[in-house]
Amino acid sequence: MIDIDFIVGFKTKTNYKNAFKNAKASYLNRIRWAVSIFYFGMGLCFATWASRIPSIKAALHLTDGQLGTILFALPLGQLTMMFFSGKLVTRFGSHRILPFSILMYAFSLTNLGLSQNALHLGLGLYVLGIFGNLSNIAVNTQGVYTEVLFRKTIMSSFHGVWSLAGFTGALVGLGMLALKLTTYTHFIIVAGIVLLLVALNFKFLIKAKETVRPENKKGFRKPDKSLIMLGIIGFCSMASEGIMFDWSGVYFKDVIKTPGPLVILGYTSFMIMMASGRFFGDGFINKFGRKRVMQISGVLISSGLFTAVLFPYIIPATIAFMFVGLGVSTIIPTLYSIAGKHPTIPTGEALTAVSSVSFLGFLMGPPVIGYIAELFGLRFSFAFIGIFGFGIALMVSRIRAID
Repeated sequence: MIDIDFIVGFKTKTNYKNAFKNAKASYLNRIRWAVSIFYFGMGLCFATWASRIPSIKAALHLTDGQLGTILFALPLGQLTMMFFSGKLVTRFGSHRILPFSILMYAFSLTNLGLSQNALHLGLGLYVLGIFGNLSNIAVNTQGVYTEVLFRKTIMSSFHGVWSLAGFTGALVGLGMLALKLTTYTHFIIVAGIVLLLVALNFKFLIKAKETVRPENKKGFRKPDKSLIMLGIIGFCSMASEGIMFDWSGVYFKDVIKTPGPLVILGYTSFMIMMASGRFFGDGFINKFGRKRVMQISGVLISSGLFTAVLFPYIIPATIAFMFVGLGVSTIIPTLYSIAGKHPTIPTGEALTAVSSVSFLGFLMGPPVIGYIAELFGLRFSFAFIGIFGFGIALMVSRIRAID
């Protein structure tokens, strides 16, 4: 249970139902805006780093192989922090951890602009991964609390804001390159923007006290089966998402034989539909229920990937990748929403459990695709991942926590 004891403008020791009744709509909307802005800040930082990878690669004279090896430092830092994020958020509160972690995330970003060699860059990415994971757990904990106050599904819209920040960061990156600003200057400007966003919004975060059953406070806790199942669903979704990020351009170039700059068409169509699906997904979930929407999402993922395999032509493949983007758009936000409301496990720890298993799919999916493609071809590897969508639809029907 989440005992809300602080909402903007007043204090209360009642439970969240009474807090919702007593809170003014303007307060609730301001809280939602504040949490959304923190999601935006995280997405902006990540997209800013991604937009400058080619510049950093060139400045440090890295080969493709060297860059690929160094990039592993980012997920390694995230995986390291996964063991601690949930406990830190539970102990100190997401309202304290989030402002600290996102500022450190932005500060870590600026350090990347000072890298003088591969070792500096690797260490910087490792630290960026640490604070990225801590920010992720803290911001999604705030997302769950806010959703509880609104008594309806709004988590997908938060993740939609993250996706919107990704587009914004990419556009800002193009602008900075056009102005011929250095990478460090670019990162400092973005860090300053994040600092301003935090300063204007941190006081609107929700302070919440979580009650934990005595038997769960100390000692070994047996893994919760429902959280494991949610994690497996997340694994399948993020594996599908991961191959879109890393392999969609290669698929359009090598399989579809798309000419010139049109190789980004598949990735772009995927990203647009993923972002759109997150902004509109909450409405569909509130109308049709989580279970039905997630089942349809799984079918969309599989249908999209199999269509791209069976019809390797530019128009059907573009439409197919749009299906995949729409399919993955609401799955992870919905899983976080469900896990965060677990009746016996603190929100931060439940989110860590689900996100840890899910994130393995994002890490393992792209390399596995590469190995399968090496043996059987890229079309076969996409068909292999296409099975995951049907797996999602089947698993969703077996979990009682998904209504």
